Amino acid sequence: MFKNVTIYRIAPGWAATLEDMEAALDAARFVPCGATQDKSVGWVEPRGEAHGPLVESVAGQRILKLQIETKGVPGSVVRKKAQEEADHIEATTGRKPGKKETKALREDALLALLPQAFARQMNVWVWMDLENGWLITDASSQGKLDEVVTALVRAFDGLAITLLQTAVTPQTAMTQWLSATTPDEWPGGFAVERECELKSGDEEKSVVKFTRHNLATDEVRKHITEGKLPTRLAMSWEGRIGFVLTESLQVKKISFLEGVFDGRPDEGENGFDADVALSTGELQKLIPELIEALGGEMAFGAAADADPAPAPAQREPVTAGADDDGPPF
Repeated sequence: MFKNVTIYRIAPGWAATLEDMEAALDAARFVPCGATQDKSVGWVEPRGEAHGPLVESVAGQRILKLQIETKGVPGSVVRKKAQEEADHIEATTGRKPGKKETKALREDALLALLPQAFARQMNVWVWMDLENGWLITDASSQGKLDEVVTALVRAFDGLAITLLQTAVTPQTAMTQWLSATTPDEWPGGFAVERECELKSGDEEKSVVKFTRHNLATDEVRKHITEGKLPTRLAMSWEGRIGFVLTESLQVKKISFLEGVFDGRPDEGENGFDADVALSTGELQKLIPELIEALGGEMAFGAAADADPAPAPAQREPVTAGADDDGPPF
């Protein structure tokens, strides 16, 4: 279910019953794109059962699912159709369309072509752990994160969230772990695995990638000494979860290792409840230990101190009622 994790902190004081959340999401239920609509975003049933709840509560955890549908027309096709119309105008009137009219022709061409465009759908999971004050999504790209945050703060009155921040940035910590000469210098419970990406901060922006490679070597330490810093590092925790940590504190490529799902109860074809309970239960143990390994969590909304390698995703809290025309956070 969760192959990637981005962690937000829910501001203290926000709470909502399942009934309130259901009503709020029902007002923003997913509706497919119309004929001339290029994007539609809305909430769908997490279990995939038509007319089911939009909020599922499993083992005390609330699970939501956002659906994003997009329709795209290749720019070359739009330009060709617009040019044909521009050529027709010039042939019949003797004048060549100006810049403003050309732009309008392209917009009209896009609207005319959208009904024929193929619709693409993608889903994003959202997990709300109200006891710990976490909001977690499996969105991996900035575009999807923006969509999720925007949809959440529009749906839930008074909800304020901010990306979780730690006292030590992931890049600083990863640099320390890769510079270690023995595994004893790694944080307890964690192990550095066999994949990483190092990037220089100079004008060349050179990148070195290691895949299926022993990282506890002088070669890796030499790259770090020369100024290359880690942007991604494969790790494992307690022999139960493998993942890749990024410089922006995203946990990617999550895999539950052998034995974690042993004893999983048989709950029919999809086992939704079992999968949610087991995966969130494991991540509830991993996340606090990862935060501790990064020096602990900073207070909600606090600005990070100056750091040689600041994480790029440190932002102000997002609250419902924010300017819809501006960035979502």
